[in-house]
Amino acid sequence: MDNVVEIYCSVDDFMKEFWVEWIKKLLTSGEKKRNKPSKLSTSEVMTIMILFHRSNYRTLKHFYLGYVCKHMQSYFPKLVGYSQFVRLEQSVLIPLCSYLNSRKGRVTGISYVDSTTIKVCHNKRIYRNKVFSGLAARGKSTMGWFYGFKLHIIINEHGDLLSFCITKGNVDDRKPLKKITKNIIGKLFGDRGYISKKHFEELMANGLQLITTIKKNMKNKLMPMIDKILLRKRYLIETINDQLKNISQIEHSRHRSAANFMVNMIAGLIAYTHQPKKPSLNFTQNIQSFLA
Repeated sequence: MDNVVEIYCSVDDFMKEFWVEWIKKLLTSGEKKRNKPSKLSTSEVMTIMILFHRSNYRTLKHFYLGYVCKHMQSYFPKLVGYSQFVRLEQSVLIPLCSYLNSRKGRVTGISYVDSTTIKVCHNKRIYRNKVFSGLAARGKSTMGWFYGFKLHIIINEHGDLLSFCITKGNVDDRKPLKKITKNIIGKLFGDRGYISKKHFEELMANGLQLITTIKKNMKNKLMPMIDKILLRKRYLIETINDQLKNISQIEHSRHRSAANFMVNMIAGLIAYTHQPKKPSLNFTQNIQSFLA
């Protein structure tokens, strides 16, 4: 496993600052509670979760018992049992979310937006699924009906994650646009699912131009050549969605709690940000002259 020390140092340095700010904002009831520290620190739990999503293992149990416990004792000398580790997962959800925010990329003026389905079970098992009852919802994508959630992400042309949002599976892709485009300016490219005059005007007022493909029954409009070229490069964000599912493993149907589902999702996104080589657009000199 490569970059173990690098990832741990990055996480631990962040946690040193995070704990100071978090303790200041914690509300206490005045009751004395037992707070016995775990053998594994929060930084170590977070690091193991990130490493899992960068490994080739398909299940956390096999990764933890078959790899971490056998080959990573020198990095984590105070490992706990697997059941205890699963319980510790839920305690790092908030730190993971904060750490992910610190890993966001730079706004360059060129952004791509897309959503991808996150299935939590097979369609035939929807009525038997109790873990996500009241949380997940049925939705429909280009691949058909599914039960679960949607992950909405925005990236720049370098493949860096700029913003993300998780919604129910039946939520319209345009609904979270205003929320996830906060502090993003320039041009935002998306598919025809984001066509909306209302959202176009709202984003334009905030300094963000929404550019989408058109539907078959719509009149073709004049568009600058550079916008046409960049719109054709929208496959970049689709490639990243594919990597998030097949490499970072943010989607599977083995969750036993909603909290662990969120930890799995956030840790997978963080693992992607640590990816040494991300999908990106290699602009030619002609395109660079247009952008200059």
